[in-house]
Amino acid sequence: MFKKQLTLLASVLALLFITLGGCKSKYEKLKASNDYAKKYQEAIKYYNKKDYTKALGLFDVLVERYHGRSGAEDLFYYYAFTNYKLKDYTSARFHFKTFADTYPSSPRAEECRFFSAYCYYLDSPNFSLDQENTVKAIETLQLFINLYPKSDRVTEASKLIQNLRDKLEMKAYENAKLYLIISDYQSAVIAFNNALRDYPDTKFGEEMEYLIVKSQYLYASHSFEFKQEDRFTQTIAYADQFIDKYPNSKYSSEVKGYNKDSQAGIQEAKRYIAEATNNNRLAKKLASKDTVKAQPPSEKNQNQKIPY
Repeated sequence: MFKKQLTLLASVLALLFITLGGCKSKYEKLKASNDYAKKYQEAIKYYNKKDYTKALGLFDVLVERYHGRSGAEDLFYYYAFTNYKLKDYTSARFHFKTFADTYPSSPRAEECRFFSAYCYYLDSPNFSLDQENTVKAIETLQLFINLYPKSDRVTEASKLIQNLRDKLEMKAYENAKLYLIISDYQSAVIAFNNALRDYPDTKFGEEMEYLIVKSQYLYASHSFEFKQEDRFTQTIAYADQFIDKYPNSKYSSEVKGYNKDSQAGIQEAKRYIAEATNNNRLAKKLASKDTVKAQPPSEKNQNQKIPY
């Protein structure tokens, strides 16, 4: 009795194995066959059923075969979108661009040109990471607008470009703030100014101009005395410019404080240098500092002087 049950179980398992194996081998046999028309037909069926993995397996075999042949345009169109549906945006954007370049007169060329740029957009990373794809996305979306100025997708492309520019703006803003956080005040001033130059309409404009005043003041106050007059003078110029531009700013009180402290700092620096002219020992000390190179002060050593 037990032997018969074991034999029956083995037969069922064997049948199940053969059935499953047959389903798999049918697809594999199709991939390996020379019936390219059948492969094409089945690939489109898989695509329409949203089985993009199997569709791609067949399209991969077909693309080389169909180069320059009838039906190639449809094939390459489906091939690009299959990669897109599988979220392989690097491959998809390449195939979309290839389609648009190969078939510029095709009614699908505009769509493929847009999706090539859109794939760059989808691959654009968080603002804190490298922004090469963000820049590429802006360039390719702008190229699309230039090539198809009357396209229904121009409005969407323009919105995408603005989103990408907002991301670059945020990166510039955060990078400049980082210099201030690590106490590299001179680099902070430069970075904030560059960000304002590149993004003159930025929503961070008022804050960044305030941080320029703050960074310049800290740069001056941590400098050696013989450098302070020029650097405090620049702080005063930035502060005056800020007050003129933002008279009712929430930062006004602090900026006026930096202005006042900078004026006092200039007088103190002048007094110190005047004293040095009558004190050889102090004069030699100042002269020797001029040749010293040091890193900007860290958060742990805020009193360290910057000699350069």
